[in-house]
Amino acid sequence: MDKLKAINWKTFKEALEENPALTLQFQYAENKWVDASYHITEIKQAPIVSVDCGGVMNSWTEIIVQLWEPQNEDQDRAMDVTKALSIINLVEKSLPLNPLGTVKIEFGNSQFDTRQMFPNSFIISEGNLIIDLRPDAVQCKAIERGGSCGITAAGEECCAPEKPKVELKNLAITGDVCTPGSGCC
Repeated sequence: MDKLKAINWKTFKEALEENPALTLQFQYAENKWVDASYHITEIKQAPIVSVDCGGVMNSWTEIIVQLWEPQNEDQDRAMDVTKALSIINLVEKSLPLNPLGTVKIEFGNSQFDTRQMFPNSFIISEGNLIIDLRPDAVQCKAIERGGSCGITAAGEECCAPEKPKVELKNLAITGDVCTPGSGCC
């Protein structure tokens, strides 16, 4: 799977602000849509601090928009973008959201396990602002930096690219001796 370029909160919010007259739809898989009766139940800001397998400390912020499909609620039309913006504005009165925070949409229903997904793209079609969601993928930050990810019990790097084996020769044993001034060195 190709790694997606994460969208930050500022970019996400601007996409909504640029399209206030549209209806907000979410596509969570190919031809699978969050039901029109969805609610934005909360917006979370999660500061993440981690140490990766290569021993390097990392930190970033995630802004998680949680969607919920209520049971037995029948609705033909999804939320307008203006309604979503009013929820965002209400949240931001109490919790200033980091504009550089990575946006994830949290969603699940009885046919789709709850997970956090990245907004992959914004599509305008037939009066809708469609946010196409794609799953995140696990990565190894140490490998992505060109380093290694820890050491095995045998003292070998466990995730580093395999290094070519080098054969060492002891020239003193073969009898070839290089002395100063002999011209061999």
